[in-house]
Amino acid sequence: MILKERIELFYPQDIGKIDRHEAVQTFNEFKFFLNNGEIRAASPSPKGKNPTGWTVNDWVKKGILLGFRLGELIDVSPDEHFRFFDISTFPLKKLTLQNRVRLVPGGSAIRDGSYVAPGVVILPPSYINVGAYVDGDTAIDSQCVIGCCAQIGRRVRMNAGVHIGGTMESPVDLPVIIEDDVFIGGQSVISDGAIVKQKAVIAAGVILTGSTTVYDIVNEKAYRRSNKTPLIIPEHAVVVPGSRAVDTPYAKKNHLALSTALIIKYRDPKSDAAAVLEESLR
Repeated sequence: MILKERIELFYPQDIGKIDRHEAVQTFNEFKFFLNNGEIRAASPSPKGKNPTGWTVNDWVKKGILLGFRLGELIDVSPDEHFRFFDISTFPLKKLTLQNRVRLVPGGSAIRDGSYVAPGVVILPPSYINVGAYVDGDTAIDSQCVIGCCAQIGRRVRMNAGVHIGGTMESPVDLPVIIEDDVFIGGQSVISDGAIVKQKAVIAAGVILTGSTTVYDIVNEKAYRRSNKTPLIIPEHAVVVPGSRAVDTPYAKKNHLALSTALIIKYRDPKSDAAAVLEESLR
């Protein structure tokens, strides 16, 4: 029986009645491939297959959830002064020089069951959670968090304080996806399965969630999540924080507005992301 079929077999079973030896063996095999990036929570779809360009691999998310159910809370404290307790099936990831990941000293943590490709740079303190996939030559600045199952492309730049949300429930939901060559400014938040397409630029302080509407000033249209698709930021879009007037008598009287996100231009494919952003915000 192939790995996917075994995960599907064990996932719905009562943890008290499960064949624990077989289930743990299956999970350890599963986690080996997850750590190596050979399986992932979501993967690019064939061109034109669906509007998002991505397919969720729900069996992979089920495998991670199975791992949590099989695990036990254990003491993982390095000594008596620093006390930590976590699930036994997901300890910290064991990296060596052969991984060619630059993990700078200072309190960062990468959880087992995540993939971090060669050439990735991680400045402290940052955190990468289980199921995340971080592709090559991506730079993660201080105080960044990459949540469960988030998919991060190649050559992505995250400035300090970026929060990429995670998702485990339900297994059929797409995680947050950041495609290749995206620039994300400091203190930005991207969650609820939002997709940022390649070479987009997200300015500092932008918040993209399931309830965010993004107004495209260039093309005079709006992007938002629907019942069938998540919020999708187009390729090369330059997104900045903005505001939208509240159209009620009380709000007008008090000059109230809601924060929103605006696409104010589209980046030339060859232009430098930071330079484009600086020009846009002048």
